[in-house]
Amino acid sequence: MLYSHDTFGLGHLRRSRAIAQGLAAAAPDLAALILTGSPIAGRFDFADRVDHVRLPGVVKLPDGDYASHNLGLPLDETVRLRAAIIRAADQAFGPDLLIVDKEAWGFRNELAETLEAASRRGARIVLGVRDVLDEPAALAAEWARKGHAEAIERYFDEIWVYGLPQICRPLEGLGLSERVRARIRYTGYLRRDAPEWPPEVGVTAPDEPFVLVMTGGGGDGEMLVDWALSAYEADPTLRPHAVIVYGPFLAPDLRAAFDRRAAALGGRVTAISFDPRVERLQGEAQGIVAMGGYNTFCEILSRDKPAVIVPRVRPRKEQLIRAQAAARLGLARMLVPEAEGRRDPAVMAAAIRGLADQPRPSAAAPAGMLDGLDAIIRLAIPQTGAASGAAAPRGAATDRAAGPAPDLAPDRAPDRADVADCDQAPAAPPAAPHAAAPPAAARRAAGGG
Repeated sequence: MLYSHDTFGLGHLRRSRAIAQGLAAAAPDLAALILTGSPIAGRFDFADRVDHVRLPGVVKLPDGDYASHNLGLPLDETVRLRAAIIRAADQAFGPDLLIVDKEAWGFRNELAETLEAASRRGARIVLGVRDVLDEPAALAAEWARKGHAEAIERYFDEIWVYGLPQICRPLEGLGLSERVRARIRYTGYLRRDAPEWPPEVGVTAPDEPFVLVMTGGGGDGEMLVDWALSAYEADPTLRPHAVIVYGPFLAPDLRAAFDRRAAALGGRVTAISFDPRVERLQGEAQGIVAMGGYNTFCEILSRDKPAVIVPRVRPRKEQLIRAQAAARLGLARMLVPEAEGRRDPAVMAAAIRGLADQPRPSAAAPAGMLDGLDAIIRLAIPQTGAASGAAAPRGAATDRAAGPAPDLAPDRAPDRADVADCDQAPAAPPAAPHAAAPPAAARRAAGGG
């Protein structure tokens, strides 16, 4: 079972979906259930033996607080309802493996009772985090406020970082104990393979060469869309054709205004709201101009497309840190609006033209960069028993240290409180294979906490 709180955007759901479908494809007797708060989960395809439960949605307000999305209930009542659904799903489904995305306690501690129940029956519990979370000072304050370290010490067997330390060590500077740090595994990024859909399904790509402009969910994509449109407006000779995907969460009034601007460009720009099968457009594009979210970065690497990353810089520095590392390694080009003459159209036009001659990411990619799903399968399948077709008994704690050791290295780098951010020159990752730490249930039975 995979938990994803999904208060905003598409990232958490798409990451959980990729992991669930990768595990199901690797083991014919494995089923995966995703718990998600995404309001558009039903618009995605799910593979056989993968399904989802839609939690009542919450939205983030401009002041940083949250509110119920559609129910009109007070937030605390919505959280109680979500927590009850999560508990019921866990009780009925009885997963051997629980993967929690990013929020160790869940949204507003809604996972607390489920973590306790899953731990008591011996389920393996994993915290999955993306390659970059935020700049260390802001992240340390957030983790202290939410008590993530306490939850990890008490319940979690491992932490899977869906990236490589060459990009970022996202958990440095958090004061985690050596015992917790020994449970960190860097998996590599999650490869996104594109299914073979019939030609009539999804958006049809233009017949001519094109660049793809993507905003992810689109809730904060106004800056990128405006900058791309302004490049075509200011330069009538700009080619190739651009296909702009707004994202499902772009405000309707902004979408209407952008549609009018795109329509006035004489057929040089095509704009669409959303395509859940965007992989087809990515595969056929000459290059990609996109924001710097985790899933988009995985897709750029998976399609091996020359890319220009235009990161969001507020309220988190996550996308900026990732884009800086990608540019440093030669995986993509970065444009930051504040550093480029306040979105100078000529700068964007030059970047779009330059995609034709820009090297592909594979020319500079570190070894194992896209091995994330393979690594997760090696970590997960021995625990469930699904690899051999004989599942471990439900409720039985298993010690993965006795199984085959994945070729992944624990994070042994110093946990320094003075780390400024993740765009520093990274330490070389350890290369030796490891044995995983015993499950939390086994540690507790042995008196290890």
